[in-house]
Amino acid sequence: MAGSLDKLKALSSKLEKKLEEKGKKQKKVSSKSSQESHDVSKESVKKTVTVKKTESGTDAVREENIKRVKYLYEKLKIFEKAPDFDNIFVYKAMNLSGIGLKEEDFAQVREGKYIQIIAITYEPDKNGKKKAKNVSLGYFGKAETLQSVLKNEIIEFVLRWRYEKAFQNLEHYKDLIARVELPKETLF
Repeated sequence: MAGSLDKLKALSSKLEKKLEEKGKKQKKVSSKSSQESHDVSKESVKKTVTVKKTESGTDAVREENIKRVKYLYEKLKIFEKAPDFDNIFVYKAMNLSGIGLKEEDFAQVREGKYIQIIAITYEPDKNGKKKAKNVSLGYFGKAETLQSVLKNEIIEFVLRWRYEKAFQNLEHYKDLIARVELPKETLF
């Protein structure tokens, strides 16, 4: 399953490059004067087509990611604790206990610990103040008994879930930015 992590890293790298290209194009477009931005030329049409191609490429990456998340959701039996697949993205965050996900301890199993996928949600307490609540979505036993293939699938599930959550956050900000009117004159 190391191949799955490599595929995820490759997809992530590809997405970052495409987003970087899109950001450069948007920066070029925003630096033009308002007069130039209203002109419709072959070049601006070409840029629009390029941006749409980039977005559809992003959509393909996202679609592939969500398919893999769903597959791992079923394989790891997450459905036993969270029966509706679409609702797993309601959680604010997801983490692992017993396996490191930081750069310095990535994929290292912590001896003597139990392996769990933990989802984090915020619920109001009796005073209406939001409190973090941990929900176990999967329990996989002691760290010492964990098979490497299963470990990789658990890590991949959490990373791919985070990846989809990032897409959802980007979508939210994209919608908000679209609602903001661009000024006729800029300060830059």
